[in-house]
Amino acid sequence: TTLGFSSFAQVQDYSVGQTVTDFTVTDIHGQTHNLYDYTSQGKYVMLDFFFVACAPCQATVPNFTDLYNKYGCNEGDLVCISINTGEDNDAAVQSFETTYSGTNPAPAVSGDGGSTAVNTAFNPAAYPTYCLIGSDNKLKNADIWPASSVADLESGFGSFSPTVMSCATSVEDEEVISDATLYPNPAKDEFSAEFYLANSGDVEIQIVDVVGKIVSTESHQSLASGEHKLSLDCSDLESGNYMVNIIMQGE
Repeated sequence: TTLGFSSFAQVQDYSVGQTVTDFTVTDIHGQTHNLYDYTSQGKYVMLDFFFVACAPCQATVPNFTDLYNKYGCNEGDLVCISINTGEDNDAAVQSFETTYSGTNPAPAVSGDGGSTAVNTAFNPAAYPTYCLIGSDNKLKNADIWPASSVADLESGFGSFSPTVMSCATSVEDEEVISDATLYPNPAKDEFSAEFYLANSGDVEIQIVDVVGKIVSTESHQSLASGEHKLSLDCSDLESGNYMVNIIMQGE
């Protein structure tokens, strides 16, 4: 299939201000994303419609990756999801991500994960098309273009002002816990958390999915001050992106 590109790429089957129908998709790592779950938390959702052979998609997706990372990797006010036309499968989209998207790309959904129905519902005129859905489920911007930088994509926010936040490991009580690292990344069956405690105390380690749900917790009592290395089991978790919170509960 050959699809055209122009500076007038836009969503055709929704008008700005129109309510977008709910959808659920599964990204190439097996993580499920539901539009109304995100918006019910007050989040805005930016969609990137693409296909893997699209040269302008290849050129602009690194900026979408940077946007995703700038605003907390879907943990903050803005959720970023790449939606394939449906003509490409998980393996093809994974190859696209590896080749073009840069470090820590936004979740991407192929035809295997249900992207076809979403692409059909929005019906972009050309590719890529970047659009923004508000927390009220209404389309805020049908055509964010150009997309040659993060600033270009941010220009489509309108009155929306998401909070800039890091995607790095969240560590509470930074005066007590420092130098936290996680490896390997990605992890398969287990990973290690290394950190330094300024004071002794009880530590809880939480694994949190992309919609903010705590999917696993481990408590470690009466850890002494100093450096620690803990191994954590993640073999029961579905493939996807997660955040890890290391929380000092007492001294």
